[in-house]
Amino acid sequence: MPPEIKRILYATDLSPNAAYAMRYASKIAGQNDARIVILHVIEKMSATSQALLSSYLDKEELEARSQAAVDYQIERIRKRLDLFCEKECRFDPDLVRRVEKIEVREGFPADEILKLADANDSDLIVMGTHGKGLLENTFVGSMAHRVMRRSRRPIFVVPLPADPGDITIDEASA
Repeated sequence: MPPEIKRILYATDLSPNAAYAMRYASKIAGQNDARIVILHVIEKMSATSQALLSSYLDKEELEARSQAAVDYQIERIRKRLDLFCEKECRFDPDLVRRVEKIEVREGFPADEILKLADANDSDLIVMGTHGKGLLENTFVGSMAHRVMRRSRRPIFVVPLPADPGDITIDEASA
């Protein structure tokens, strides 16, 4: 008998068609009465970029700008979630209740996804993949592949469509 799914980690890159993968996370959560944790990771600045900026900004200003970027991303996710729920709640009125929390972290995406999955004791990781690259029909996206290689948890990888139709959630449509 497969283990119960009680907590799902949905990792998003905030691309307009990433809501397509959220639909899968929502459906799985509904079928299992599970909670969803939403994660977006802001990649850390390279050491070269940090050194360049630190020559123009003091440490406090650099930290303040970094926090402002995190706050902005949190607001973007909440805005997208509201838009998504507005569209999807007609099919699934309990969607909002299932979202346990929204996390925005700074770091290397695969590392942060795996850390949060462990910290929250997630039973499943759901993420989309664009399938970009030379052999896009043969391989999973590079970030999804990095997570799959290192995870000991089940991962549900959703190929994101080139044209997601009515599922697209974009700030321009807000």
